[in-house]
Amino acid sequence: MASTFETASEEDRLPLRTKLLWGWAGLGAEALTQSRHAWLVYFYAPPLDSGHPARLPLLTVTLLLFAGKLFEAGADTLVGYWSDRTSSRLGRRVPFVLAGAPPMAVFAVLLFAPPSGAHGAALAAWFFIALELFFLFQSVVGVPYEALLPEIARGSAERVALSAWRVAFGVLGAGVGLVGSGLLIGYAGFRAMALAIALLAVAGRYVGVAAVWRRVERGRPPAPPSLGVTLRLTLANRGFLVFMLSFVLFSSALAMLTGLLPYYVHSLLGERDPGTWAGLLTAVAIGSMALAIPLFARLSRRTSQRHAYRRAMLLSALAFPLLFVAGSLPGPAPLAQALAAMVIVGAPLAGVFLFPGPIIADLCDADAAATGLRREGMFYSVQSFMDKLTGACAPLLLGLILLLGDSPGHLLGIRLVGPAAGLLVLAGYLALRAYEHAERGAPAREPQAALSR
Repeated sequence: MASTFETASEEDRLPLRTKLLWGWAGLGAEALTQSRHAWLVYFYAPPLDSGHPARLPLLTVTLLLFAGKLFEAGADTLVGYWSDRTSSRLGRRVPFVLAGAPPMAVFAVLLFAPPSGAHGAALAAWFFIALELFFLFQSVVGVPYEALLPEIARGSAERVALSAWRVAFGVLGAGVGLVGSGLLIGYAGFRAMALAIALLAVAGRYVGVAAVWRRVERGRPPAPPSLGVTLRLTLANRGFLVFMLSFVLFSSALAMLTGLLPYYVHSLLGERDPGTWAGLLTAVAIGSMALAIPLFARLSRRTSQRHAYRRAMLLSALAFPLLFVAGSLPGPAPLAQALAAMVIVGAPLAGVFLFPGPIIADLCDADAAATGLRREGMFYSVQSFMDKLTGACAPLLLGLILLLGDSPGHLLGIRLVGPAAGLLVLAGYLALRAYEHAERGAPAREPQAALSR
């Protein structure tokens, strides 16, 4: 692949309507993810003076989330392999999305609807079982949907355009999941919030599938290798692994900051309504991210996807630690300081989220040219596996840091989350730089072509 922006032929170009409807699925999916990140820990283990009942100890919740993420990561790999091996009149991916979306929604709601009489071990068991089943069906839906991208979009430029719409709708979804969820909780409670967002996620997946229904390749034969062989082929692509390591470290850092916000608003800023004010801070970050999407897209056209992605990673590593001091500096009110920090934190998020999908799609093409196999499901499932395996550490690490202080007068844990998140992103940035530096003097290899300019 000679260029990051290889173009599609005229007949392969997607109409704007298809791009919009495909991208709209990102709204519901991101709303579901971000509302869970923001509120699940808080729902079961709120601060002592929050006015909400403490259902489980904080350490118990974070440990169960850690174990659940490990299960989900393994399920992603199996689902990706299964979809590569599937042959049906609806294609390889679509049956998974259609069948998995409704039960995914059911268990998303049950996470926020424990039995009224359950407590202690019984409540912990309910939480863990509902979490595992939610994660399972989220894998059944999410991995095949993402693996459709190389199939429905031809050429890197077309894939970037499709990804840009998905990220744009994902920004709106993050607003719904973080801002809207807080407002819904304040108005109707946690269960109503979970139900509304779960229904939105299901509708988005179905609309996205309908948008590309005629472009799905139904005659493609299943990939024949065994699970062990196809995993070995995927893991042999060192460029893919290093690229994904950088992204999953960023994802873990962002999940920590998202889970931090209710504690940050309540304990550090002293606001009595964490739902509303956490939503306001998030809305500012989302607005900053939305404004930055065209800037990073333009930067990638002038340089490369790789360069723009790397620049966004570095800016995020520098911005996240601002939360250590925001709210405690002399001068402006603490809330004003926090709002300014969220403007700076939000902008580089656009660049990090814009490029992974198209780059992995290009890697799938390069791998198919080298191996003769179309294994998009395995590539996207390994990406998801790495993301969730590393992301499993986010609630655990957040919980451990908050043990150092998560209440007024004991703020050390809350303050340290920002610098810890910045260090994770910096590690991902340095890993990518080190690999690219080593590759400059190495012979070109086909599977790495998607990372070159």
